[in-house]
Amino acid sequence: MLKVLRRLREMGVVGMNARNGDYIARYNSRRCYPLVDDKLRTKKLATDAGIAVPELYGVIEIEHQIGRLAKLLEPHQEFVIKPAHGSGGNGIVVITGRTNGRYRRANGALVQLDDLAHHISNILSGMHSLGGQPDQAIIEQRVVFDPLFEPLTYRGVPDIRTVVFQGVPVMAMVRLPTLQSDGKANLHQGAVGVGVDIASGQTIRGVWMEEVVAEHPDTGHPVAGLEIPHWDELLTLAARCYDLAGLGYLGVDIVLDRHHGPLILELNARPGLSIQLANGFGLRPRLERVESLAVIPECAERRAQLACELFADPRRQRGGGDTQEQRSAATEGIAVGPRVHATA
Repeated sequence: MLKVLRRLREMGVVGMNARNGDYIARYNSRRCYPLVDDKLRTKKLATDAGIAVPELYGVIEIEHQIGRLAKLLEPHQEFVIKPAHGSGGNGIVVITGRTNGRYRRANGALVQLDDLAHHISNILSGMHSLGGQPDQAIIEQRVVFDPLFEPLTYRGVPDIRTVVFQGVPVMAMVRLPTLQSDGKANLHQGAVGVGVDIASGQTIRGVWMEEVVAEHPDTGHPVAGLEIPHWDELLTLAARCYDLAGLGYLGVDIVLDRHHGPLILELNARPGLSIQLANGFGLRPRLERVESLAVIPECAERRAQLACELFADPRRQRGGGDTQEQRSAATEGIAVGPRVHATA
């Protein structure tokens, strides 16, 4: 066990205790948590800042309002229901269409209006919220993801998670829904995490259920070598979210809609650590590199450019220096097996 811990430390892997103590407690003021823990507040902040988010169709705050659910849903063939204070994808229901008066979920199952009403009632009771507190139900636009991802997803919407530190994007991955994850882009539920080279926006390697994979388990399509469109814009959006929320250590989830381009899905004050497994690198060298900077640019676009300069994946470089990160990459990267107590 000591050898495993020493190996992880040498590779710069950040564990949960280090994440909580060295970064979250140190750089995230608790007064800012409500800005990201409440998806309605996050959506308003982003909208006010001119940042695109999925359109809000309605909010149900109390049981009595469930009686107007049919009228609220009438104009929309597709939509998403989610708890305002949910986490880890819990409580999210995606409706992709209607058939004979019933609603079709993303997994193909047909449900009735009463089923949706019951689910919303559970949301209001706090069944899916952080801490089990009474909640609100959000009904919003269903994202239609960029067709680039069609061979790499199973009945769900892939997203791009970026960890942003002191306003600088330091690591990114694509999260791909699977049959096992029930179409949700959450690694601990069975989605595939695919590391992304910060400099180029190209996918590197995949991890599924803590095993390195070359292909999506359901579609069989290779996960490496994908060029993510709008990458510069996406990276700048992630950097802008630091100014939006005021959190020094932040997870930013962005989706690529085929009609509207990059949309901010949500922000996370406690981003999980599986992103390290997906990339094959530990976070600590990158976090320490940002901490060592004498000056961090105020401009989000410049911070995104800085990330590309600092954190280009050495496995994609030709020549160059011999940094610790490159020496680690010259071997096998993070070996999947020892658990990092990571969630996503």
